[in-house]
Amino acid sequence: MVEISNKKILVTGGAGFIGSNLCEILLKMNNTVVCLDNFSTGKKENIVPFLKNKQFTLIEGDIRNLEDCTKAVQDMDFVLHQAALGSVPRSIADPITSNEVNISGFLNMLVASRDAKVKRFVYAASSSTYGDSESLPKIEDTIGKPLSPYAITKFVNELYADIFNKTYGLDTIGLRYFNVFGRRQDPNGAYAAVIPKFVSQLINHQSPTINGDGTFSRDFTYIDNVIQMNLLAISCEKKEAVNQIYNVAYGQRATLNELVDKLKELLSDYDERISDIEITYGPNRKGDIPHSLASIDKAKKLLKYSPQFSLAEGLQEAIDWYWKNLK
Repeated sequence: MVEISNKKILVTGGAGFIGSNLCEILLKMNNTVVCLDNFSTGKKENIVPFLKNKQFTLIEGDIRNLEDCTKAVQDMDFVLHQAALGSVPRSIADPITSNEVNISGFLNMLVASRDAKVKRFVYAASSSTYGDSESLPKIEDTIGKPLSPYAITKFVNELYADIFNKTYGLDTIGLRYFNVFGRRQDPNGAYAAVIPKFVSQLINHQSPTINGDGTFSRDFTYIDNVIQMNLLAISCEKKEAVNQIYNVAYGQRATLNELVDKLKELLSDYDERISDIEITYGPNRKGDIPHSLASIDKAKKLLKYSPQFSLAEGLQEAIDWYWKNLK
């Protein structure tokens, strides 16, 4: 893992799943960390261990408020912008709020970062940007038309970041996350990600419901691989590597059926009854792409990205955490 120390770093959405993991590693590396979060999806318990650390500051605020953004980014070297309203179904149910947070909030953060003269603005982009493109693996320069309001918002983020670099000289790097999973990911709620939701259901001897016939596939990506990419994006000094978009993934895919089989196998080591739980199937979700597989060649070449956790290795780590924290 690349080492970064003695920097001042703002993590927006720092109480969320990915954000809190970033705050944790940055504090361990002796950085000054500011967390901006309005706790709409982030959780206080994710950052409680950091509150006694003198190098950690929590600002309870909203990226839709420019004043909050300006306050949070003051004197920062870098911004890791993770704050967003995730979930394709949520954006379909409420496109206006997704737009306000993911586009207007993103623009606020860009303006605040520009005005504060931060060294680099690294932001969470999304694999949903590939839209209806059927080509596999997904290569950064080849995208299709978005399939959901959420996908539109994340594509607009990339366009805005590019314009802020060209117009104002703000260095940016966009990280297109592919189905991230791991410790602290919330299994509850209508828009919970599939892995923690399935793990929670299996632990409680409930039958998970797969949307569709289970043949849709995803490039599931463990949180530590994502942390590595964020650290590389901050520390990179090669000019040609900045103001780019990168896929963040492991570079392999698994079907939902294969995923559930692996979850049952791993969880049955803790409770053998889990291996007998039946799986149910429902309709496909609106806005879902059938298959997702990332090319990580660009990240390997320009950022020296080297993902350490395969799906199986990441699931073992994640399930150990969930078993201790969901029981």
